[in-house]
Amino acid sequence: MEVEALEWERMVRTVRATRYVVPLREGGSLPAILEADDQGMYVVKFRGAGQGPLALIAELVAGEIARALGLRVPEIVFAEVDPALGRNDPDYEIRQLLKASAGRNLGLDYLPGSTTYDPAAKDEVGAEEAGLVVWLDAFVMNVDRTARNANLLMWHRKLHLIDHGAALYPHHDWAGMVGKAEARFEAIQNHVLLSRVAGSEAGRIAEAGKVATARLGLGVFARIVAEVPEEWLDAIPAEGTAEEKRGVYLEFLTRRLEGAREFEKEARDAAERLI
Repeated sequence: MEVEALEWERMVRTVRATRYVVPLREGGSLPAILEADDQGMYVVKFRGAGQGPLALIAELVAGEIARALGLRVPEIVFAEVDPALGRNDPDYEIRQLLKASAGRNLGLDYLPGSTTYDPAAKDEVGAEEAGLVVWLDAFVMNVDRTARNANLLMWHRKLHLIDHGAALYPHHDWAGMVGKAEARFEAIQNHVLLSRVAGSEAGRIAEAGKVATARLGLGVFARIVAEVPEEWLDAIPAEGTAEEKRGVYLEFLTRRLEGAREFEKEARDAAERLI
């Protein structure tokens, strides 16, 4: 399957949550399915959850980078939550979570009927697409794409990427974030799709790097980072304005792209060890 760049330039839409449908009792972000004022259903991750706004920033930035690369990601939206939304919910934890998450949260379009990627169920992913996913996760340092927790959905027989909240983990050490832009990413050896680019297909990772270099860059990163809400950036426990913090993300991403050969080699070596 040839992976083509999707039309990407767009603003992230904002929807207003109108109904709390059901909690998803998994993940540190305590997500839930909510209905919104556009009659759509969204998997919403809350700023008031334990992982806080940093997980939402990672979800937004990594998800939109994936989309810019031509990979499929459910539409990302900002979900406005009124604290009154959960006032009658019998679950105290849910009431408190919604109260702490008043304002802008992050939602992903709910894909009804989708199933978790499972090679045993003969779910197919081509080597070119697999190589691009491996490259993406090495680039954004996403530790959460393993056989145990693939965070990949099959919908209409096509692969869709979800759950990037664990990516960009250097931002949890804000002062040292930029310095880690060229860091190794040994966790790539555990990637669920690495076996799809093993052996003679290992070169797919280098090919993915060429595609990424053509599709990414400072301009793309700037458009993506500009979408991060100011209030999420203000919640980062560090000095500096929201714009200065956007600058840190931009510097990290551009430096990591410039040093891509290092993590590409690391990924290729890991793939070759699977032979």
